[in-house]
Amino acid sequence: MPYAPGDAAKGAGLFKTRCAQCHTLGAGEPHKVGPNLHGVFGRKSGQAGGFSYTAANVNKGVTWDTETLFEYLENPKRYIPGTKMAFAGLKKDKDRNDLVTFLKEATA
Repeated sequence: MPYAPGDAAKGAGLFKTRCAQCHTLGAGEPHKVGPNLHGVFGRKSGQAGGFSYTAANVNKGVTWDTETLFEYLENPKRYIPGTKMAFAGLKKDKDRNDLVTFLKEATA
């Protein structure tokens, strides 16, 4: 199933409980264990300035958009073998739709 617009409010809740411990969203906010996600849409994997990525992330060369993030967030280690992202993923399509919808609004 491809990405379909979800509920941004529910996505915000998912971000807070599943992502915020490792990622920030706002322009100019610092990186944490994971990179700041501001401007992630349209950016190539492994390209956030000032963050030390694995070669796997840099070499993947995917451009992040709603479809690639939807697929990635199901199982990051399968999508980018060798990533250091410890997150196991969101198995439910609805959860990924909600999270990607939120990220599209919150990282612009």
